[in-house]
Amino acid sequence: MELKATLLRTRGQQDSGKVSMIELFFDLVFVFAVTQLSHTLLEHLHGVGWLQTGLLLMAVWWVWIFTSWITNWLDPERMPVRICLFVLMLGGLLMSSSIPEAFAAHGLGFAGAYVAMQVGRPLFALWAVRSDTLARRRNFQRITVWAVLSGAFWLIGGARPAEERLAWWGGALLIDLAGPWLMFAVPGLGRSSTTDWDVDGNHISERCGLFVIIALGESLLVTGANFSAMEWNASNWLGFLSALLGSIAMWWLYFDQGAEMGHVRIAQSKDPGRIARRAYTYIHMLIVAGVIVSAVADELSMMHPDETSFAGISALLGGPALYLVGNALFKWVSSDRRMPPLSHILGLLLIIGLIPLSYGRIYSPVTIACMTTVVLILVAAGEHIALRRPPPELDP
Repeated sequence: MELKATLLRTRGQQDSGKVSMIELFFDLVFVFAVTQLSHTLLEHLHGVGWLQTGLLLMAVWWVWIFTSWITNWLDPERMPVRICLFVLMLGGLLMSSSIPEAFAAHGLGFAGAYVAMQVGRPLFALWAVRSDTLARRRNFQRITVWAVLSGAFWLIGGARPAEERLAWWGGALLIDLAGPWLMFAVPGLGRSSTTDWDVDGNHISERCGLFVIIALGESLLVTGANFSAMEWNASNWLGFLSALLGSIAMWWLYFDQGAEMGHVRIAQSKDPGRIARRAYTYIHMLIVAGVIVSAVADELSMMHPDETSFAGISALLGGPALYLVGNALFKWVSSDRRMPPLSHILGLLLIIGLIPLSYGRIYSPVTIACMTTVVLILVAAGEHIALRRPPPELDP
């Protein structure tokens, strides 16, 4: 049987790794998911709420990134793959709709949609590559086994009382996160290797960059919607400009150099699966989390200027900190650096230095937001200047 029958993407041709329109259409569901996550965190701004929303965020990211891996292998322009994506959109919309009540009345709805996607996707891929190499078929068999194992914990947790759900789902998520790290090892089926994950680096890097854009876009939507509903006074203008400049600085930190360096590194790598697993599957989760928490912080500083709770201040400082950590790690593993960028390390130290001032109630939320925005701008400017400085001339 011809390779085309396996529905695989063609490789090595011009634009073979280009993101398709249906993949962008699929991403629209996750615009909604990101909005749901930020609103859920804002409405449950306490310690348990942080844990719950963090768990839901990782589940949403896991669905999206695994789908991106599948469409990296399979051609989304072929009709069976296209129909699979439409079905996954239905599951994603149901899962996203369940987010606000995932730890209340809609726990089984969230878990059911998640498990259906996580198990159904590798089963479809296994059918799609039924005539391909044994190594590729074994890879999807192992992924399916791990998805079924974690799915049992997700479904049990969804059916249990709300107070028990966090423990069950935490265990399920640990299984999910451990899968790629342990190469989906299964007794009798062996374990995968990163060479089995022969991803197209151009495609995976572009897909992850687009998700960062989705998260940043949601942040801008929140900022604009909040500002339009407010009285336009000096304090509100300050919060609005701080949120806008913070989003611009975040875009700059990722897209000015980091995204392109990561793209070049994975596209030229002889083992792109290893980079895709570490830099894009795991580390990008921190980058997206940083944007979402920062969006919550922006809304706090604009709409809740008196919010000085521990959880509220944690969002104001934690969002930019998460984003810097994620970018620092991404740029570190995507380059030949011996350590993360110095500008990012200094930025994190500045944010840490704001902790006693913030939790000491010395400054208002809008002032804290302005200070973290200044830190992000300084880091972006410092990296931009450093990367464009010509290397020193060596003496002959």
